Amino acid sequence: MISAATIAGLEQRRLEYILGARERSDAIAKAVVLKNKDPFVPLLIERKRGETQLFAKEVTVEGRRYVVCRNEAEAEKDRRDRQAIVAALQDALRRGEKALIGNTAYRRYLRKSSAARGERVFEIDVGKLAEEARFDGIFVLRTNADVTPLQAVLRYRELLQVEQLFRQSKAVFDTRPIFHSSDAAIRGHVFCTFLALPLQKRLNDLASAAGSTVEWSTLLRELDQLSQARMRSSDKDWLIRTDATPDVAAIFRQAHIALPPRARHTLPPKPPQLPKVRRRRGRPPRRSATPS
Repeated sequence: MISAATIAGLEQRRLEYILGARERSDAIAKAVVLKNKDPFVPLLIERKRGETQLFAKEVTVEGRRYVVCRNEAEAEKDRRDRQAIVAALQDALRRGEKALIGNTAYRRYLRKSSAARGERVFEIDVGKLAEEARFDGIFVLRTNADVTPLQAVLRYRELLQVEQLFRQSKAVFDTRPIFHSSDAAIRGHVFCTFLALPLQKRLNDLASAAGSTVEWSTLLRELDQLSQARMRSSDKDWLIRTDATPDVAAIFRQAHIALPPRARHTLPPKPPQLPKVRRRRGRPPRRSATPS
């Protein structure tokens, strides 16, 4: 999604975007992270399990707008993970070079030494460790939307909901695999899947406003069980509704939508109208003289 062709296509269509940049491989993003000396602004984002301290700053490079963020909790996790890798790497170096083959995590922090023949050829690169430390807890966003850095971070975090929705549409709804034969079918599939996202977000917002903590899968099942059927009793037609669970009823109240009564009298359904058969103009068909 961060490719130049994709961004050019989005901007050509005048679509707003918030994309995660590859801060280690993208030359401009790497320069933004490592060389920009502007101070970070502390942001406090509340979460259900506590609070996450974030620092952010906005940087513009060659007309491109970047939002650089630092997550203190993730920075501490990255530091501990790197320390564990270095400790394992030191142990692997003592056991010999064969222990390093095929381990990309080790090779990131190694360099060839100029030791004499017969000694270790690889050693830990202190410079690479220091450079990796600069990225602890760092993530970079690129956007053209008219939003604040905090709004950009919050909206980008909703990407997790999008990814979860795609997983649900493919696994929970048993729509996997789907083999498309045209670009139009692919666009339609993505559009229908993405169209469910606003519905899910709206339902989650209504449930949160109503004080409900029901899980998404449970809410879908309870909404699916809410139905209405027509029945006839004592020469009268009735519409009978199934019971609504407390969570579903609370969501309907929060959305200011009144549930229909459990049972109400209604008029009988209208008979289906048969299509009119057009008569052919002209002479009637001739009858055969041969008796049947």
